[in-house]
Formats: sequence, C-alpha cells, structure tokens
Amino acid sequence: MNNPYQERLRKCSNLMKAAGLDALLLAKPANMFYFAGDGRLCAFLMIASDGKVGLGVPRTDVEDVKTLAHFDNITGFEDEVGMIHSIAHYFEHFGIKKGTVGLEYTFLTQSMMGMLTHPHAKPEGVTVKDCTHIMSELRMVKDDDEIKRIRVAAKVADEGMKAAIEAVKPGITESQVAAEAEYAMRNAGASEFWRTYVSSGPRTNIAHGLPTLRRLQKGDLVMIDIHPIVNGYSADICRTVCVGKPTKEQQAAYDLYLKAQQATISNAKAGVGMGDLEETLHGVLKEEEHEGHIFGPPIHGVGIEFEESPLPPGHAFFHGEKEPPPLVSNVVISVGNCGLYTGPWGVRVEDTIAIGAAGPEILTKYSRSLISG
Repeated sequence: MNNPYQERLRKCSNLMKAAGLDALLLAKPANMFYFAGDGRLCAFLMIASDGKVGLGVPRTDVEDVKTLAHFDNITGFEDEVGMIHSIAHYFEHFGIKKGTVGLEYTFLTQSMMGMLTHPHAKPEGVTVKDCTHIMSELRMVKDDDEIKRIRVAAKVADEGMKAAIEAVKPGITESQVAAEAEYAMRNAGASEFWRTYVSSGPRTNIAHGLPTLRRLQKGDLVMIDIHPIVNGYSADICRTVCVGKPTKEQQAAYDLYLKAQQATISNAKAGVGMGDLEETLHGVLKEEEHEGHIFGPPIHGVGIEFEESPLPPGHAFFHGEKEPPPLVSNVVISVGNCGLYTGPWGVRVEDTIAIGAAGPEILTKYSRSLISG
C-alpha cells in the first residue's frame, strides 16, 4: 500500500475513533476508490478502526481488482447471498462482535441498507451510524496527487468543450453536440464521464438540460456542461454560446453572469465560506434586479465526483451533509453550477478552480465567449 492510501487511512482511523466507530462499511464507488484505488458496483469495502482494509468483489473480478486496488484482504463472492456472507467474514476477521459500524446513509437505498445490515452479515451486537460526515471531511481537502489528476481532467474538459462548440451550427442535434464532446474527451484520455448536459433555445432556461434530438436553430443559445473522468478524478466546465449572432439582451445577460462568476472566483480564497461565495454570485445578479431569475446553488466541490463536498449550506442539507467549514488550500470547487434563467432562454458559465495559498487557480481554461465562431 503506497503512502497516499496509508495517510488517508490514518486520518480515517483517527476520525473513526473520535466518532466512536469500530468499522466503516462502504459501498459507494467513489468512497471505495478514495481508499482502495478501485470503486465498482456490486462490491464493498470494510475499514477497521486500525486502518486495515478488506475488499469484497464479485468472484469474476478478483484478479482484475488485485492489479488495481490497495487492500489488506480481498474476497470474492458469487451472488447477493455470498456478499452477505463475505461481510460477515470481515466482521469476524477484524474481531468485531459488538460496537458501531458506519454506513453511507446518503448513498444507500433502503434495500441496500437492509442487505448490509442483514442478520447473516452484521453481528447482533453491532449497531449502525451514519458516516457521511467522515467521508466528506476526508475527501474535501485534496492531496497533491489528487490536484494533479484534477488538472489533467480539466485539460480533457477543455478539449471536450472545444469539440462541442466547434460542432455548434444550425441543423445539428443537441445529442450530436454531446457526442462530439464525449468522443473528444475519450480521445484526450477520459475513461468515462458523468452525465453530459446540452440544451438549446428555450431549453437553456432549465437548470440542467439533458441532450435531446432537438435541432439547433439560428439565433439559439446553446448551453454545454461536461464532466470527464480521468484517472478516477473529474472536472466540471460549462459554456453558453450562440448559433450565429446573439441579441443585445442575450449578450447583456451573458456579460452580467460572467461578471458575477468571475467576481466569485476572485473571492474564492482560504478562509471564505461557501455561503459567502454563493451570496457573492447571486448578489451581482440581484443588483441588476435578476433575483427572480436565479435558481439553485451556483457552487459545489469537485473531485472523484463532479459534484461533492463542500456544498453551500442549503444544498448541503439537501444532500444530508453538514455545513462545510471555511475553505482551505487544496479544496477544489466549481463556480457557476446554476445560471441566469430569464424565461425565453438562460445563460451560464462554469469553471473548476483550486483554492491555493496565493488565491484561486482556474483549472478549466477554455475561452469564455457567447460567440461560437
């Protein structure tokens, strides 16, 4: 096990002890990836209070996981019943007959919760407790390797955005624009991507428009939001462009939103709260009497997932998270998550930035212009 994983597990062990947890039982792929370098569905990871890691994966995947993951023990199972018995095996292996195990309440469905706490999996003397806050605290501040990976993902995002915008012309569908972005991102090094959003015309007035077969028309605004995954880490970028020449109203709204976004990025420094940044962006828009055209949180964290902690207070509550502490160096956030929605159309610009000792570092660098040509 290399040093980055050892350090994460050391910190995790300290937080577990402070929270009175004897083990973590994780099934969320992003959390498994953080500790083991591999996160896949139909698998689980158990961390004992001393930082030892046990992995459970489908029997077919054992050899593959051995070449990718970091662990102390690994076991394979045939089916759901086998998975339950594998969980029981690790409770016995780590000597946990009573105490408390942490589960990911904000990720697990009721049926998944029932499986992980099945009487044949969890010892009767072990109770369960939410560990969401521990995972958020651990993953919020990135180490140097994570920052490097996000920088690479940001470059791939720029390539995807370039391809998407070059494809924008009358007659092409939103889905085809998304395809150009995704093809370019894979060619640039992405192994996967989170959902791609492309909306056009009146559909730019919705929060996050999934691409449809609607064909672009001259004069349409086109909102493109992409999130590549490169070496397990993400970046988030959004641009709005016009098919042809924008109207004065469209350009004025775009310029205002860009002004708000850039002012917020300038204020994104160590010691500032996520709520303060949200108010900065919304405040610029409200000053121009657009308080009725704002929807949702404009800022969120970026890392293994394209949307993760830290989150503004209201959005954090919705996700079952605690209000985050003030920002520190090596926190990565995205600024511009929700736009300015006027009614006939909307505009949005979003970038991934890293909080540094000397101020914000903008990682996604593709040009910001409403003119697509």
